[in-house]
Amino acid sequence: MEGKANLEAAIEQLQNVEKQMRLAGDVAGTKKAVTEILQLCFEAKDWKALNDQIILLSKKRGQLKQAVTAMVQQAMQYIDETPDLDTRIELIKTLNSVSAGKIYVEIERARLIRKLAKIKEEQGLIAEAADLMQEVAVETFGAMAKTEKIAFILEQVRLCLDRQDYVRAQILSRKISPRVFDADTSKSKKKPKEGDNVVEEAPADIPSLLELKRIYYELMIRYYSHDNDYLEICRCYKAIYEIPPVKENPAQWIPVLRKICWYLVLSPHDPMQSSLLNSTLEDKNLSEIPNFKLLLKQLVTMEVIQWTSLWNAFMDEFENEKNLLGGSLGDKAAEDLKQRIIEHNILVVSKYYSRITVKRLAELLCLSIQEAEKHLSDMVVSKALVAKIDRPMGIVSFQVAKDSNDILNSWAMNLEKLLDLVEKSCHQIHKETMVHKAALKV
Repeated sequence: MEGKANLEAAIEQLQNVEKQMRLAGDVAGTKKAVTEILQLCFEAKDWKALNDQIILLSKKRGQLKQAVTAMVQQAMQYIDETPDLDTRIELIKTLNSVSAGKIYVEIERARLIRKLAKIKEEQGLIAEAADLMQEVAVETFGAMAKTEKIAFILEQVRLCLDRQDYVRAQILSRKISPRVFDADTSKSKKKPKEGDNVVEEAPADIPSLLELKRIYYELMIRYYSHDNDYLEICRCYKAIYEIPPVKENPAQWIPVLRKICWYLVLSPHDPMQSSLLNSTLEDKNLSEIPNFKLLLKQLVTMEVIQWTSLWNAFMDEFENEKNLLGGSLGDKAAEDLKQRIIEHNILVVSKYYSRITVKRLAELLCLSIQEAEKHLSDMVVSKALVAKIDRPMGIVSFQVAKDSNDILNSWAMNLEKLLDLVEKSCHQIHKETMVHKAALKV
């Protein structure tokens, strides 16, 4: 009781000093007074008094911004010193209420919310943690370090993915431009001009830009895996593969390169997939995993691939992916792999044949006639291929139907070529005649 009375007397004395300094507009004196009041409460371990004093001091008439900032920063140091979880949550909530709506302590508020969200997540309340994090729009904070902003947004994305809110996760991920990870951090920072926002240094626990790049692409892989968007997953692994620390360590880049190869094979055929396929084949590191080089070469070569022999050759590698970085390739991966091989085979057939019977097509694809028709129809619908099936005759035509303008243009071209040839022939005849006439005169 005596200790409490002494504490109250000391606080009252300091409050009078704080009032005089505040009314006199003495910034340094006011800051010193408010931080000493908080220090007294902390040393006495009177957490209730600490919370009350924070609220009381922040609500004083004409309270200086610098004093509130100093008070919030001082109290944040005490969070880890709290005796139990309830006291910690109470202190964080008090500081949150004090910093709410105040631009000069927006960074501190963001850090407080992140701490509170972490506590909620540890308690298993992922939805609450995600809602808390979404309250803060760090991309508008001019004074916050770039790496801290990115880390905060990535935390928001991760919590949305954990609660399976994929729409919001995509919206939040778009706040980060992938170009930001390619910025040169080695350049010396320019001194801020007068009137510019002073950007704070990021806390020690914030990862570096390259680590954040890897975290970003790993989260995007989780997002695209939900939709089985194999090409985008492949591009994410490609970006991870290009990170210098990964590329320098074979133990890290071999599993990533395996994933790139698998997802390239699983991606539907389009110009982007072809470009990635060719650039990956040119990679010298691919010779370290010859099986995958062979797999990609089979896709580039315009030859029909036998599904059963391919699956027997690569089944063990396919199953082995579960034990490597990134886990298994997905539930539908085996079905999709077979689908891609069939699509490749149909494209190969369309290159060599202008017309083919459905029966022969089914034989080449090792499928029944109904299955061959179905896969061909799907490719025509997705505009990967131009084909027509004459079902009564049982013939597939891969010829592109020409437009009337195209036909007229081709006729005009042919006529132009013909007239050119006639003109050249006339010229040659005239030349020969002139030569003979000259010979006769001599």
